[in-house]
Amino acid sequence: MLTNPEVKYRPFISPIALEDRRWPSNRLTKAPRWLSTDLRDGNQALADPMDVERKMRFYDMLLAVGFKEIEIAFPSASQTEFDFVRALIEADRVPEDVTIQVLTQSRADLIARTFESLQGARQAIVHLYNATAPLFRRVVFGMERHQIVDLAVTGVTAMLEESLKRPQTDWTFEYSPETFCFTEPDFALEICERVLDVWQPTPERPAILNLPATVEVATPNVYADQIEWFCRNISRRDAVVISVHPHNDRGTAVAAAEQALLAGADRVEGCLFGNGERTGNVDLVTLALNFYTQGIDPKLYFPAIRDVVKTVEHCNGLPVHPRHPYAGELVHTAFSGSHQDAIRKGFAAHGQRNDGIWEMPYLPIDPADIGETYEAVIRVNSQSGKGGIAWVIEQDKGLKLPRPLQIDLSRRVQEHADSTGKEITAAMIWAIFEQAYHLTGPQEFELVSYQDGTPSRSGNQRVFAGRIRHKGREIAVTGRGNGLISSAISALEESCGVALDVIDYQEHALKRGTDSQAVAYLECRAHDGRKIFGVGIDDDTATASVKAVLSAACAI
Repeated sequence: MLTNPEVKYRPFISPIALEDRRWPSNRLTKAPRWLSTDLRDGNQALADPMDVERKMRFYDMLLAVGFKEIEIAFPSASQTEFDFVRALIEADRVPEDVTIQVLTQSRADLIARTFESLQGARQAIVHLYNATAPLFRRVVFGMERHQIVDLAVTGVTAMLEESLKRPQTDWTFEYSPETFCFTEPDFALEICERVLDVWQPTPERPAILNLPATVEVATPNVYADQIEWFCRNISRRDAVVISVHPHNDRGTAVAAAEQALLAGADRVEGCLFGNGERTGNVDLVTLALNFYTQGIDPKLYFPAIRDVVKTVEHCNGLPVHPRHPYAGELVHTAFSGSHQDAIRKGFAAHGQRNDGIWEMPYLPIDPADIGETYEAVIRVNSQSGKGGIAWVIEQDKGLKLPRPLQIDLSRRVQEHADSTGKEITAAMIWAIFEQAYHLTGPQEFELVSYQDGTPSRSGNQRVFAGRIRHKGREIAVTGRGNGLISSAISALEESCGVALDVIDYQEHALKRGTDSQAVAYLECRAHDGRKIFGVGIDDDTATASVKAVLSAACAI
Protein backbone atom coordinates (compact mmCIF):
# COMPACT_ATOMS: atom_id res chain seq x y z
CA MET A 1 0.00 0.00 0.00
CA LEU A 2 1.39 3.38 -1.00
CA THR A 3 1.96 5.88 1.76
CA ASN A 4 1.50 8.69 -0.74
CA PRO A 5 -1.23 7.44 -3.12
CA GLU A 6 -1.60 10.86 -4.75
CA VAL A 7 1.49 10.17 -6.87
CA LYS A 8 -0.39 7.63 -9.00
CA TYR A 9 -3.07 10.10 -10.13
CA ARG A 10 -2.67 12.55 -12.97
CA PRO A 11 -4.73 15.75 -12.89
CA PHE A 12 -7.04 16.47 -15.80
CA ILE A 13 -5.66 19.45 -17.68
CA SER A 14 -8.21 21.06 -19.94
CA PRO A 15 -6.86 21.53 -23.47
CA ILE A 16 -9.20 24.51 -23.95
CA ALA A 17 -7.74 27.96 -23.37
CA LEU A 18 -10.97 29.94 -23.27
CA GLU A 19 -9.60 33.27 -22.12
CA ASP A 20 -12.64 35.19 -23.33
CA ARG A 21 -15.16 32.86 -21.65
CA ARG A 22 -18.56 34.48 -21.26
CA TRP A 23 -20.43 32.03 -19.08
CA PRO A 24 -19.29 33.44 -15.68
CA SER A 25 -21.07 36.71 -16.45
CA ASN A 26 -24.27 35.12 -17.77
CA ARG A 27 -27.47 34.72 -15.75
CA LEU A 28 -29.99 31.92 -15.77
CA THR A 29 -33.37 33.39 -16.64
CA LYS A 30 -35.40 30.36 -17.71
CA ALA A 31 -35.59 26.64 -17.11
CA PRO A 32 -33.95 24.25 -19.58
CA ARG A 33 -35.62 21.42 -21.41
CA TRP A 34 -35.70 18.52 -18.97
CA LEU A 35 -35.25 14.84 -19.66
CA SER A 36 -35.80 12.28 -16.93
CA THR A 37 -33.68 9.20 -17.45
CA ASP A 38 -34.88 7.50 -14.26
CA LEU A 39 -36.51 4.68 -16.18
CA ARG A 40 -33.38 3.98 -18.25
CA ASP A 41 -30.10 5.21 -16.77
CA GLY A 42 -31.46 5.24 -13.24
CA ASN A 43 -33.06 1.82 -13.65
CA GLN A 44 -29.86 0.30 -15.05
CA ALA A 45 -28.04 1.42 -11.90
CA LEU A 46 -30.36 -0.46 -9.51
CA ALA A 47 -29.26 -3.74 -7.95
CA ASP A 48 -32.81 -4.95 -8.61
CA PRO A 49 -34.15 -3.16 -11.71
CA MET A 50 -37.77 -2.09 -11.65
CA ASP A 51 -40.45 -4.49 -12.83
CA VAL A 52 -43.25 -3.25 -15.08
CA GLU A 53 -45.52 -2.28 -12.16
CA ARG A 54 -42.88 -0.09 -10.56
CA LYS A 55 -41.82 1.44 -13.88
CA MET A 56 -45.46 2.34 -14.62
CA ARG A 57 -45.87 3.92 -11.21
CA PHE A 58 -42.67 5.91 -11.67
CA TYR A 59 -43.68 6.93 -15.20
CA ASP A 60 -47.06 8.24 -14.01
CA MET A 61 -45.32 10.26 -11.32
CA LEU A 62 -42.93 11.80 -13.88
CA LEU A 63 -45.93 12.91 -15.92
CA ALA A 64 -47.51 14.44 -12.83
CA VAL A 65 -44.28 16.32 -12.02
CA GLY A 66 -44.35 17.86 -15.49
CA PHE A 67 -41.70 16.08 -17.57
CA LYS A 68 -42.29 16.44 -21.30
CA GLU A 69 -39.33 14.25 -22.34
CA ILE A 70 -38.79 10.90 -20.62
CA GLU A 71 -36.16 8.31 -21.48
CA ILE A 72 -38.18 5.20 -20.79
CA ALA A 73 -36.02 2.22 -21.73
CA PHE A 74 -33.10 0.53 -23.45
CA PRO A 75 -35.44 -1.66 -25.51
CA SER A 76 -32.78 -3.80 -27.17
CA ALA A 77 -31.26 -4.70 -23.79
CA SER A 78 -34.03 -7.06 -22.62
CA GLN A 79 -37.53 -8.27 -23.36
CA THR A 80 -38.79 -6.50 -20.23
CA GLU A 81 -37.51 -3.17 -21.54
CA PHE A 82 -38.97 -3.80 -25.01
CA ASP A 83 -42.34 -4.80 -23.54
CA PHE A 84 -42.51 -1.68 -21.40
CA VAL A 85 -42.15 0.55 -24.47
CA ARG A 86 -44.83 -1.42 -26.27
CA ALA A 87 -47.16 -1.25 -23.26
CA LEU A 88 -47.02 2.56 -23.15
CA ILE A 89 -47.67 2.90 -26.87
CA GLU A 90 -50.35 0.25 -27.24
CA ALA A 91 -52.27 1.46 -24.18
CA ASP A 92 -52.00 5.07 -25.39
CA ARG A 93 -50.25 6.06 -22.15
CA VAL A 94 -48.15 8.80 -23.76
CA PRO A 95 -49.85 12.23 -23.70
CA GLU A 96 -49.74 14.26 -26.90
CA ASP A 97 -47.38 16.84 -25.39
CA VAL A 98 -44.93 14.24 -24.08
CA THR A 99 -42.09 12.67 -26.06
CA ILE A 100 -40.66 9.31 -25.06
CA GLN A 101 -36.98 8.60 -25.59
CA VAL A 102 -35.06 5.32 -25.91
CA LEU A 103 -31.35 4.51 -26.01
CA THR A 104 -29.37 2.32 -28.36
CA GLN A 105 -25.79 1.40 -29.07
CA SER A 106 -24.34 1.78 -32.53
CA ARG A 107 -25.13 -1.68 -33.90
CA ALA A 108 -27.51 -2.29 -36.79
CA ASP A 109 -29.42 -5.16 -35.12
CA LEU A 110 -29.88 -3.19 -31.88
CA ILE A 111 -31.01 -0.10 -33.79
CA ALA A 112 -33.57 -2.14 -35.75
CA ARG A 113 -34.90 -3.66 -32.52
CA THR A 114 -35.11 -0.19 -30.98
CA PHE A 115 -37.22 1.22 -33.81
CA GLU A 116 -39.39 -1.90 -33.73
CA SER A 117 -40.24 -1.16 -30.10
CA LEU A 118 -41.44 2.33 -31.08
CA GLN A 119 -43.79 1.21 -33.84
CA GLY A 120 -46.95 3.37 -33.71
CA ALA A 121 -45.58 6.12 -31.45
CA ARG A 122 -46.78 9.66 -32.22
CA GLN A 123 -43.35 11.12 -31.53
CA ALA A 124 -40.14 9.71 -30.16
CA ILE A 125 -36.46 10.48 -29.59
CA VAL A 126 -33.93 7.80 -30.48
CA HIS A 127 -30.65 8.30 -28.67
CA LEU A 128 -27.45 6.70 -29.97
CA TYR A 129 -24.13 6.82 -28.16
CA ASN A 130 -20.58 5.59 -28.40
CA ALA A 131 -17.57 6.33 -26.22
CA THR A 132 -15.03 8.72 -27.70
CA ALA A 133 -12.34 9.42 -25.06
CA PRO A 134 -8.72 8.31 -25.54
CA LEU A 135 -8.85 5.98 -22.52
CA PHE A 136 -11.84 4.13 -23.97
CA ARG A 137 -10.45 4.09 -27.49
CA ARG A 138 -7.22 2.58 -26.24
CA VAL A 139 -8.31 0.28 -23.39
CA VAL A 140 -11.94 -0.67 -24.07
CA PHE A 141 -12.25 -0.77 -27.86
CA GLY A 142 -8.73 -0.83 -29.25
CA MET A 143 -9.79 1.62 -31.98
CA GLU A 144 -8.32 4.69 -33.63
CA ARG A 145 -10.14 7.96 -34.09
CA HIS A 146 -11.31 7.21 -37.62
CA GLN A 147 -12.79 3.87 -36.49
CA ILE A 148 -14.79 5.57 -33.73
CA VAL A 149 -16.09 8.08 -36.28
CA ASP A 150 -17.05 5.26 -38.64
CA LEU A 151 -18.91 3.50 -35.82
CA ALA A 152 -20.95 6.63 -35.08
CA VAL A 153 -21.68 7.40 -38.75
CA THR A 154 -22.76 3.82 -39.44
CA GLY A 155 -25.12 3.92 -36.49
CA VAL A 156 -26.74 7.26 -37.22
CA THR A 157 -27.15 6.26 -40.88
CA ALA A 158 -29.00 3.13 -39.78
CA MET A 159 -31.20 5.30 -37.54
CA LEU A 160 -32.12 7.51 -40.47
CA GLU A 161 -32.96 4.49 -42.64
CA GLU A 162 -35.13 2.91 -39.94
CA SER A 163 -37.00 6.17 -39.39
CA LEU A 164 -37.85 6.47 -43.10
CA LYS A 165 -39.62 3.10 -42.86
CA ARG A 166 -41.98 4.60 -40.25
CA PRO A 167 -43.00 8.05 -41.54
CA GLN A 168 -46.09 8.16 -39.31
CA THR A 169 -43.88 8.90 -36.29
CA ASP A 170 -42.39 12.34 -35.65
CA TRP A 171 -38.74 11.38 -35.08
CA THR A 172 -36.04 13.30 -33.23
CA PHE A 173 -32.45 12.02 -33.26
CA GLU A 174 -29.98 12.36 -30.40
CA TYR A 175 -26.29 11.56 -30.42
CA SER A 176 -23.92 11.38 -27.44
CA PRO A 177 -20.14 11.34 -27.74
CA GLU A 178 -20.06 9.41 -24.48
CA THR A 179 -17.17 10.42 -22.23
CA PHE A 180 -17.30 13.88 -23.84
CA CYS A 181 -15.80 15.58 -20.79
CA PHE A 182 -12.44 13.81 -21.26
CA THR A 183 -12.50 13.55 -25.05
CA GLU A 184 -10.23 15.88 -27.03
CA PRO A 185 -12.43 18.91 -27.90
CA ASP A 186 -11.50 18.85 -31.57
CA PHE A 187 -12.40 15.15 -31.84
CA ALA A 188 -15.75 15.60 -30.04
CA LEU A 189 -16.50 18.40 -32.49
CA GLU A 190 -15.38 16.33 -35.49
CA ILE A 191 -17.51 13.30 -34.69
CA CYS A 192 -20.61 15.44 -33.98
CA GLU A 193 -20.15 17.29 -37.27
CA ARG A 194 -20.02 13.97 -39.12
CA VAL A 195 -23.21 12.88 -37.38
CA LEU A 196 -24.97 16.10 -38.41
CA ASP A 197 -23.80 15.61 -41.98
CA VAL A 198 -25.89 12.42 -42.04
CA TRP A 199 -28.95 13.75 -40.28
CA GLN A 200 -29.02 17.23 -41.89
CA PRO A 201 -31.03 18.86 -39.10
CA THR A 202 -32.79 22.19 -39.58
CA PRO A 203 -34.03 24.84 -37.13
CA GLU A 204 -37.52 23.45 -37.70
CA ARG A 205 -36.39 19.85 -37.08
CA PRO A 206 -33.31 20.09 -34.83
CA ALA A 207 -31.15 17.22 -33.66
CA ILE A 208 -29.97 16.80 -30.09
CA LEU A 209 -26.26 16.63 -29.29
CA ASN A 210 -25.82 15.36 -25.76
CA LEU A 211 -22.45 16.16 -24.17
CA PRO A 212 -22.09 14.00 -21.06
CA ALA A 213 -19.86 14.39 -18.07
CA THR A 214 -19.90 10.60 -18.03
CA VAL A 215 -17.32 10.57 -15.27
CA GLU A 216 -16.53 13.85 -13.53
CA VAL A 217 -12.82 14.38 -14.10
CA ALA A 218 -12.50 18.08 -13.36
CA THR A 219 -14.17 20.98 -11.61
CA PRO A 220 -17.50 22.32 -12.97
CA ASN A 221 -15.88 25.41 -14.50
CA VAL A 222 -13.80 23.18 -16.79
CA TYR A 223 -16.98 21.46 -17.98
CA ALA A 224 -18.56 24.88 -18.59
CA ASP A 225 -15.56 25.93 -20.69
CA GLN A 226 -15.93 22.74 -22.74
CA ILE A 227 -19.63 23.41 -23.33
CA GLU A 228 -19.10 27.06 -24.28
CA TRP A 229 -16.26 26.15 -26.66
CA PHE A 230 -18.39 23.47 -28.29
CA CYS A 231 -21.41 25.79 -28.65
CA ARG A 232 -19.21 28.42 -30.31
CA ASN A 233 -17.64 26.01 -32.78
CA ILE A 234 -20.37 23.58 -33.80
CA SER A 235 -21.90 24.36 -37.18
CA ARG A 236 -25.69 24.52 -37.55
CA ARG A 237 -25.93 25.81 -33.97
CA ASP A 238 -29.49 26.95 -34.68
CA ALA A 239 -30.36 23.40 -35.78
CA VAL A 240 -29.08 21.53 -32.73
CA VAL A 241 -30.17 21.31 -29.13
CA ILE A 242 -27.18 21.09 -26.80
CA SER A 243 -27.96 18.68 -23.99
CA VAL A 244 -25.86 17.81 -20.93
CA HIS A 245 -25.83 14.66 -18.86
CA PRO A 246 -23.67 15.28 -15.77
CA HIS A 247 -22.68 12.49 -13.39
CA ASN A 248 -21.76 13.14 -9.79
CA ASP A 249 -18.38 11.45 -9.25
CA ARG A 250 -16.89 14.58 -7.66
CA GLY A 251 -20.15 15.53 -5.98
CA THR A 252 -20.56 18.58 -8.20
CA ALA A 253 -23.12 17.46 -10.80
CA VAL A 254 -25.65 20.17 -9.89
CA ALA A 255 -23.01 22.89 -10.14
CA ALA A 256 -21.74 21.41 -13.41
CA ALA A 257 -25.26 21.41 -14.87
CA GLU A 258 -25.93 25.00 -13.81
CA GLN A 259 -22.63 26.22 -15.22
CA ALA A 260 -23.18 24.26 -18.43
CA LEU A 261 -26.50 26.07 -18.85
CA LEU A 262 -24.72 29.38 -18.33
CA ALA A 263 -22.31 28.26 -21.03
CA GLY A 264 -25.06 27.73 -23.59
CA ALA A 265 -26.60 24.29 -23.00
CA ASP A 266 -30.33 24.02 -23.69
CA ARG A 267 -31.31 20.74 -22.04
CA VAL A 268 -30.45 18.65 -18.98
CA GLU A 269 -30.71 14.90 -18.54
CA GLY A 270 -30.79 13.44 -15.04
CA CYS A 271 -32.71 11.55 -12.38
CA LEU A 272 -34.86 12.43 -9.40
CA PHE A 273 -32.69 12.62 -6.28
CA GLY A 274 -29.59 11.77 -8.32
CA ASN A 275 -29.99 8.02 -8.82
CA GLY A 276 -27.58 6.48 -11.32
CA GLU A 277 -24.34 4.55 -11.71
CA ARG A 278 -21.63 5.08 -9.08
CA THR A 279 -22.45 8.39 -7.36
CA GLY A 280 -25.37 8.95 -9.70
CA ASN A 281 -26.69 11.37 -12.30
CA VAL A 282 -27.41 15.01 -11.68
CA ASP A 283 -30.32 15.40 -9.25
CA LEU A 284 -33.20 17.01 -11.14
CA VAL A 285 -35.20 17.79 -7.99
CA THR A 286 -32.40 19.89 -6.53
CA LEU A 287 -31.62 21.48 -9.88
CA ALA A 288 -35.27 22.38 -10.57
CA LEU A 289 -35.95 23.78 -7.10
CA ASN A 290 -32.76 25.83 -7.32
CA PHE A 291 -34.47 27.66 -10.20
CA TYR A 292 -37.58 28.02 -8.04
CA THR A 293 -35.69 29.82 -5.27
CA GLN A 294 -34.27 32.29 -7.81
CA GLY A 295 -37.72 33.36 -8.96
CA ILE A 296 -37.64 31.23 -12.13
CA ASP A 297 -40.44 28.84 -13.02
CA PRO A 298 -38.64 25.46 -13.30
CA LYS A 299 -41.47 23.90 -15.34
CA LEU A 300 -41.29 20.93 -12.96
CA TYR A 301 -43.62 20.94 -9.98
CA PHE A 302 -43.43 19.31 -6.56
CA PRO A 303 -46.52 20.42 -4.63
CA ALA A 304 -46.33 17.25 -2.49
CA ILE A 305 -42.62 16.43 -2.29
CA ARG A 306 -43.18 13.76 0.36
CA ASP A 307 -45.33 11.74 -2.08
CA VAL A 308 -42.59 11.97 -4.70
CA VAL A 309 -40.02 10.77 -2.17
CA LYS A 310 -42.18 7.79 -1.20
CA THR A 311 -42.75 6.80 -4.82
CA VAL A 312 -39.06 7.02 -5.71
CA GLU A 313 -38.03 5.09 -2.61
CA HIS A 314 -40.58 2.37 -3.39
CA CYS A 315 -39.66 2.07 -7.07
CA ASN A 316 -35.89 2.33 -6.68
CA GLY A 317 -35.58 0.48 -3.40
CA LEU A 318 -33.20 3.24 -2.29
CA PRO A 319 -33.71 5.75 0.55
CA VAL A 320 -33.62 9.50 0.11
CA HIS A 321 -31.16 10.87 2.64
CA PRO A 322 -32.80 12.86 5.47
CA ARG A 323 -30.45 15.78 4.69
CA HIS A 324 -31.06 15.67 0.94
CA PRO A 325 -31.60 19.20 -0.44
CA TYR A 326 -35.25 20.30 -0.34
CA ALA A 327 -36.65 16.75 0.00
CA GLY A 328 -34.99 15.20 3.06
CA GLU A 329 -37.09 14.77 6.18
CA LEU A 330 -34.69 16.96 8.19
CA VAL A 331 -33.78 19.50 5.53
CA HIS A 332 -36.18 22.17 6.81
CA THR A 333 -35.40 21.37 10.43
CA ALA A 334 -33.27 23.38 12.84
CA PHE A 335 -32.01 21.90 16.11
CA SER A 336 -29.49 24.63 16.91
CA GLY A 337 -30.75 27.23 19.35
CA SER A 338 -29.36 30.20 17.41
CA HIS A 339 -30.87 28.90 14.15
CA GLN A 340 -34.21 28.35 15.85
CA ASP A 341 -34.25 31.84 17.29
CA ALA A 342 -33.48 33.36 13.87
CA ILE A 343 -36.21 31.31 12.17
CA ARG A 344 -38.78 32.17 14.82
CA LYS A 345 -38.01 35.88 14.43
CA GLY A 346 -38.09 35.48 10.66
CA PHE A 347 -41.61 34.05 10.77
CA ALA A 348 -42.73 36.89 13.03
CA ALA A 349 -41.29 39.47 10.62
CA HIS A 350 -42.80 37.63 7.66
CA GLY A 351 -46.23 37.82 9.24
CA GLN A 352 -45.87 41.53 9.94
CA ARG A 353 -44.65 42.39 6.42
CA ASN A 354 -47.36 40.34 4.72
CA ASP A 355 -45.89 41.26 1.33
CA GLY A 356 -45.86 37.79 -0.22
CA ILE A 357 -42.05 37.71 -0.46
CA TRP A 358 -40.24 34.78 1.13
CA GLU A 359 -37.29 36.07 3.13
CA MET A 360 -36.46 33.68 5.94
CA PRO A 361 -33.26 32.95 7.86
CA TYR A 362 -31.91 29.48 7.08
CA LEU A 363 -34.89 28.53 4.87
CA PRO A 364 -34.23 29.28 1.18
CA ILE A 365 -37.61 27.81 0.19
CA ASP A 366 -41.00 27.99 1.84
CA PRO A 367 -41.73 24.41 2.95
CA ALA A 368 -45.41 25.00 2.18
CA ASP A 369 -44.58 25.45 -1.52
CA ILE A 370 -43.54 21.80 -1.76
CA GLY A 371 -46.30 20.47 0.45
CA GLU A 372 -44.41 20.43 3.75
CA THR A 373 -45.71 21.82 7.04
CA TYR A 374 -44.03 24.18 9.46
CA GLU A 375 -44.33 21.69 12.32
CA ALA A 376 -40.95 20.13 11.57
CA VAL A 377 -39.10 23.40 10.95
CA ILE A 378 -37.88 23.54 14.54
CA ARG A 379 -37.23 20.41 16.56
CA VAL A 380 -35.73 20.15 20.00
CA ASN A 381 -32.75 18.28 21.39
CA SER A 382 -29.97 19.11 23.83
CA GLN A 383 -28.56 21.71 21.37
CA SER A 384 -31.79 23.68 21.19
CA GLY A 385 -32.65 26.97 22.85
CA LYS A 386 -35.65 28.62 24.41
CA GLY A 387 -36.78 30.08 21.09
CA GLY A 388 -37.07 26.66 19.51
CA ILE A 389 -39.04 25.25 22.41
CA ALA A 390 -41.36 28.26 22.36
CA TRP A 391 -41.85 27.77 18.59
CA VAL A 392 -42.82 24.12 19.07
CA ILE A 393 -45.33 25.00 21.79
CA GLU A 394 -46.81 27.78 19.65
CA GLN A 395 -47.05 25.66 16.50
CA ASP A 396 -48.40 22.60 18.30
CA LYS A 397 -50.71 24.17 20.89
CA GLY A 398 -51.04 27.84 19.98
CA LEU A 399 -49.42 29.14 23.19
CA LYS A 400 -47.33 32.30 22.81
CA LEU A 401 -45.18 32.09 25.91
CA PRO A 402 -43.83 35.28 27.52
CA ARG A 403 -40.05 35.41 27.45
CA PRO A 404 -39.49 34.67 31.17
CA LEU A 405 -41.73 31.62 30.87
CA GLN A 406 -39.79 30.54 27.76
CA ILE A 407 -36.60 30.62 29.81
CA ASP A 408 -38.15 28.62 32.65
CA LEU A 409 -39.60 25.97 30.33
CA SER A 410 -36.36 25.80 28.32
CA ARG A 411 -34.43 24.94 31.48
CA ARG A 412 -36.82 22.09 32.26
CA VAL A 413 -36.75 20.71 28.70
CA GLN A 414 -32.96 21.04 28.58
CA GLU A 415 -32.63 18.98 31.75
CA HIS A 416 -34.79 16.28 30.19
CA ALA A 417 -32.83 16.37 26.93
CA ASP A 418 -29.50 16.15 28.74
CA SER A 419 -30.69 13.17 30.78
CA THR A 420 -31.94 11.24 27.74
CA GLY A 421 -29.53 12.43 25.03
CA LYS A 422 -32.33 12.18 22.48
CA GLU A 423 -34.59 14.45 20.47
CA ILE A 424 -37.53 15.85 22.41
CA THR A 425 -40.79 15.62 20.49
CA ALA A 426 -43.65 18.12 20.61
CA ALA A 427 -45.68 15.62 22.66
CA MET A 428 -42.84 15.31 25.17
CA ILE A 429 -42.49 19.10 25.45
CA TRP A 430 -46.21 19.41 26.09
CA ALA A 431 -46.06 16.69 28.76
CA ILE A 432 -43.19 18.56 30.46
CA PHE A 433 -45.18 21.80 30.20
CA GLU A 434 -48.34 20.28 31.70
CA GLN A 435 -46.41 18.76 34.58
CA ALA A 436 -44.31 21.84 35.29
CA TYR A 437 -47.27 24.23 35.37
CA HIS A 438 -49.79 21.89 36.94
CA LEU A 439 -52.28 21.63 34.09
CA THR A 440 -53.20 17.98 34.42
CA GLY A 441 -53.97 15.37 37.02
CA PRO A 442 -54.83 15.90 40.71
CA GLN A 443 -53.08 19.03 41.95
CA GLU A 444 -52.65 20.62 45.36
CA PHE A 445 -54.93 23.50 44.33
CA GLU A 446 -57.83 22.99 41.89
CA LEU A 447 -60.70 25.33 41.06
CA VAL A 448 -64.23 24.09 41.78
CA SER A 449 -66.22 27.30 41.37
CA TYR A 450 -65.98 31.02 42.08
CA GLN A 451 -67.78 34.34 42.05
CA ASP A 452 -66.11 37.60 41.14
CA GLY A 453 -67.91 40.21 43.23
CA THR A 454 -68.46 43.82 42.28
CA PRO A 455 -66.39 46.59 43.87
CA SER A 456 -67.44 47.57 47.40
CA ARG A 457 -68.90 50.98 48.15
CA SER A 458 -65.89 51.97 50.19
CA GLY A 459 -63.44 51.73 47.30
CA ASN A 460 -62.34 49.86 44.20
CA GLN A 461 -61.72 46.52 45.89
CA ARG A 462 -63.34 43.42 44.49
CA VAL A 463 -64.46 40.39 46.44
CA PHE A 464 -63.47 36.91 45.31
CA ALA A 465 -65.59 34.10 46.74
CA GLY A 466 -65.05 30.55 45.56
CA ARG A 467 -64.52 26.95 46.32
CA ILE A 468 -61.26 25.15 45.65
CA ARG A 469 -60.03 21.63 46.15
CA HIS A 470 -56.96 21.78 48.39
CA LYS A 471 -55.05 18.50 48.78
CA GLY A 472 -58.20 16.65 47.77
CA ARG A 473 -60.47 18.47 50.24
CA GLU A 474 -63.00 21.03 49.04
CA ILE A 475 -62.90 24.34 50.95
CA ALA A 476 -64.45 27.80 50.64
CA VAL A 477 -62.13 30.77 50.14
CA THR A 478 -62.75 34.51 50.17
CA GLY A 479 -60.46 37.42 49.44
CA ARG A 480 -60.39 41.09 48.47
CA GLY A 481 -58.24 42.93 45.97
CA ASN A 482 -58.27 45.63 43.31
CA GLY A 483 -59.01 43.07 40.60
CA LEU A 484 -59.85 39.44 39.99
CA ILE A 485 -56.28 38.16 40.18
CA SER A 486 -55.32 40.10 43.32
CA SER A 487 -58.55 39.09 45.08
CA ALA A 488 -57.97 35.43 44.17
CA ILE A 489 -54.40 35.63 45.51
CA SER A 490 -55.73 37.28 48.67
CA ALA A 491 -58.24 34.45 49.12
CA LEU A 492 -55.46 31.84 48.89
CA GLU A 493 -53.33 33.70 51.41
CA GLU A 494 -56.16 34.13 53.92
CA SER A 495 -57.47 30.58 53.60
CA CYS A 496 -54.34 28.52 52.86
CA GLY A 497 -51.39 30.71 53.81
CA VAL A 498 -50.12 30.95 50.22
CA ALA A 499 -48.41 34.29 49.57
CA LEU A 500 -47.63 35.48 46.02
CA ASP A 501 -46.55 38.83 44.57
CA VAL A 502 -47.54 39.37 40.92
CA ILE A 503 -44.73 40.47 38.62
CA ASP A 504 -46.43 40.13 35.24
CA TYR A 505 -49.68 38.92 33.72
CA GLN A 506 -50.44 38.21 30.04
CA GLU A 507 -53.27 36.52 28.20
CA HIS A 508 -54.33 35.73 24.65
CA ALA A 509 -56.89 33.73 22.72
CA LEU A 510 -55.88 30.27 21.58
CA LYS A 511 -58.36 30.04 18.72
CA ARG A 512 -60.78 32.35 17.01
CA GLY A 513 -64.48 31.72 16.66
CA THR A 514 -67.20 30.35 18.87
CA ASP A 515 -65.04 27.50 20.23
CA SER A 516 -62.10 29.75 21.19
CA GLN A 517 -60.20 29.32 24.43
CA ALA A 518 -58.09 31.73 26.42
CA VAL A 519 -54.72 31.17 28.03
CA ALA A 520 -53.40 33.24 30.94
CA TYR A 521 -49.77 33.48 32.05
CA LEU A 522 -48.84 34.66 35.54
CA GLU A 523 -45.32 35.46 36.72
CA CYS A 524 -45.05 35.77 40.50
CA ARG A 525 -42.48 36.02 43.24
CA ALA A 526 -42.82 33.88 46.34
CA HIS A 527 -41.89 35.35 49.71
CA ASP A 528 -38.61 33.42 49.63
CA GLY A 529 -37.67 35.29 46.43
CA ARG A 530 -38.25 32.48 43.94
CA LYS A 531 -39.85 33.25 40.61
CA ILE A 532 -42.94 31.15 40.06
CA PHE A 533 -45.06 30.78 36.93
CA GLY A 534 -48.69 29.86 36.57
CA VAL A 535 -50.64 28.95 33.45
CA GLY A 536 -54.41 28.69 33.08
CA ILE A 537 -56.46 27.59 30.07
CA ASP A 538 -60.23 27.85 29.86
CA ASP A 539 -63.12 28.77 27.58
CA ASP A 540 -63.56 31.90 29.73
CA THR A 541 -60.78 34.48 30.01
CA ALA A 542 -61.51 35.31 33.66
CA THR A 543 -61.57 31.65 34.66
CA ALA A 544 -58.27 31.10 32.83
CA SER A 545 -56.68 33.84 34.97
CA VAL A 546 -57.98 32.23 38.20
CA LYS A 547 -56.59 28.89 37.08
CA ALA A 548 -53.23 30.59 36.45
CA VAL A 549 -53.24 31.79 40.08
CA LEU A 550 -53.88 28.24 41.32
CA SER A 551 -51.21 26.88 38.92
CA ALA A 552 -48.68 29.25 40.51
CA ALA A 553 -49.84 28.30 44.01
CA CYS A 554 -49.14 24.63 43.23
CA ALA A 555 -45.48 25.51 42.63
CA ILE A 556 -44.83 26.90 46.11
